[in-house]
Amino acid sequence: MSLAAQTLHRAGNWPRLATARVILGYDERFLRRKRLVTAAGEGFLVDLAETTNVLAGDAFELSDGRLVEVAAASEAVLVVTGDLTRLAWHIGNRHTSCQVEADRLVIRADHVLADMLRGLGATVTPAEAPFTPEGGAYGLGRTMGHAH
Repeated sequence: MSLAAQTLHRAGNWPRLATARVILGYDERFLRRKRLVTAAGEGFLVDLAETTNVLAGDAFELSDGRLVEVAAASEAVLVVTGDLTRLAWHIGNRHTSCQVEADRLVIRADHVLADMLRGLGATVTPAEAPFTPEGGAYGLGRTMGHAH
């Protein structure tokens, strides 16, 4: 039997506990139809109605009723500290995805942006961590250009 997932349950809205886990990077969590493999090595096909921004903590419901929890993979990021308001403006002005926290900003590793931010007085520290940036002001998920 080929397992498929056509339903995505958002974090906090699962009908039961997950029995498996899939670990996905930021780019991998934006999908509609794709074959995925759980951490235990079991493959399944995701076949959602539309392209969806899947978040860490969401769960795919398999055709046999089991749930597969989505976890964010660690990836190369830059941890940015300093004058966060000013630095966030410059990051946003470059249309760069940014994870906003109380005491730091996190962006994907990019040496050009790192140099720019250091030039603005930021402390920029390379790290490996899950990347979960802000979703955008015009609806859940990722922003796509300016057609809003």
